[in-house]
Amino acid sequence: MGLILLTGAAFAAPPAYKDPSPKRYDLNARASKIDPRAKEHPEIDFVFEKDGKPQDTEHACVDTSVAPQGKLVIWLMGHNQGLFEHVSGYGLHAIQVHYANGWFSKLYSGPPPADDLFLSNIRLEAATGEDHSKAVDIPKPDGIMERSFQFVKWLAKENPQGNWDQFLAPGGKGLIWDKVILAGISHGSTTAARMAKEVRVDRVVMFSGPRDQYESWQSLHSATPSERYFGFSHVLDDGWKNDHYCRSWQMLQLNDYGPIVNIDSATPPYSNSRRLITEADVKNDPNRAHGAVVPGGNSPKDKSGKYLYEDTWRYLFTHPVNEIGERTAPDPNCKMQQRK
Repeated sequence: MGLILLTGAAFAAPPAYKDPSPKRYDLNARASKIDPRAKEHPEIDFVFEKDGKPQDTEHACVDTSVAPQGKLVIWLMGHNQGLFEHVSGYGLHAIQVHYANGWFSKLYSGPPPADDLFLSNIRLEAATGEDHSKAVDIPKPDGIMERSFQFVKWLAKENPQGNWDQFLAPGGKGLIWDKVILAGISHGSTTAARMAKEVRVDRVVMFSGPRDQYESWQSLHSATPSERYFGFSHVLDDGWKNDHYCRSWQMLQLNDYGPIVNIDSATPPYSNSRRLITEADVKNDPNRAHGAVVPGGNSPKDKSGKYLYEDTWRYLFTHPVNEIGERTAPDPNCKMQQRK
């Protein structure tokens, strides 16, 4: 069985760049222009334009001056240029795709219906474009998987210097998903984790998440092995204070791979853990804390102006997945039953 899971692509060295002028490439294109099958779904706030501004612009980044790792980061949130500059500096390719993520406020207010897979099924439909949920109707061209595939095809033509075609499956039927790193923050990290349960990927990087604290999908069988999930949260984030993240991390079995590590007083490899937290100064603001864990204006810096989390970001995206920490017992103080 193990031989089936490890594809030939996993053993091949990534192709070297043939770029006469190596540099970082920042590219973008509209999903509606790349794929004429793409459609709007205004009933869940999934549109191409809003207030006269494009909403379906997708972004990509690759640095051909850095040795390639042969892995593609798919970022499931609004574009973060700072993050893309970091991951491209690690030798990773990166794309951000436009997908249906505006349905939260449209479908319910307060806790979701008493169905512990309600959000799970919506996330799966948004990811795959397959019919998993009765609450939404998201066809394949509008799901994460197909939009990512179409974008990488476009990039392979528009930016041949970047060797994007290494991520295209033979026969032109999709991406080579075991070369993909799914990453996101907040609901993006939650969708990344849910999608990785269904689709085997190289790694999952979860900033400020996963949530879905009323659901049970986190305990389902995972196509992506548990040691390939990495989480990072600030302790003042409401999702951490209310045990949403620690609950998901335990249900994902991340305690099997090391303790919760406060990176403020530790150095890589952080006991080879998959569960990282920080208490760095965020002006005691929970909203600031939520976004502080990724590059941007809310992320704390030292006196020289350098981000505090530089080593942590590199660890999350590049730490060898076969290097794991010692198993720790589940935290009895983490509230696992959230509906009560």
